[in-house]
Amino acid sequence: MNEHLILRVVIKFLIPFILLFALYVQAHGDYGPGGGFQAGVIFSAGLILYGMVFGLQRLRKVAPPKLVLTFIAIGLLLYAGVGFVTMLLGGTFLDYGYLADISTHGHHYGIILIELGVGITVASVMIAIFQTFTERTEENTDRNVGTR
Repeated sequence: MNEHLILRVVIKFLIPFILLFALYVQAHGDYGPGGGFQAGVIFSAGLILYGMVFGLQRLRKVAPPKLVLTFIAIGLLLYAGVGFVTMLLGGTFLDYGYLADISTHGHHYGIILIELGVGITVASVMIAIFQTFTERTEENTDRNVGTR
């Protein structure tokens, strides 16, 4: 994609807005449409777009595979951790009312934390899938070039 200068400039301009929109969807997911899954997909789409235009190696500098795997675990632990905390506080798994003295506040905190865990996990998994498939494609291309 080095020869597509206009595309590279436009993408550099658009990616911050895509990531910002993902954060907006994440933050307002408990009030309206959206939430963790949608925000995670939008966030990962921004980074995947970056990887498609600028190459897998540059994406790996921004999102190293070990860091991506770490975020997958962090998101899952955040989701499950909220559920276990509510159990430790006397409720059932993901019974948000136990997270605060006022039940409605507990529900609000619980939903925000759960959606954050989902968003982190979904974004990380999508990026990991892209990196894995792109890596396999590059390996196959390298093998095919060497046999010609």
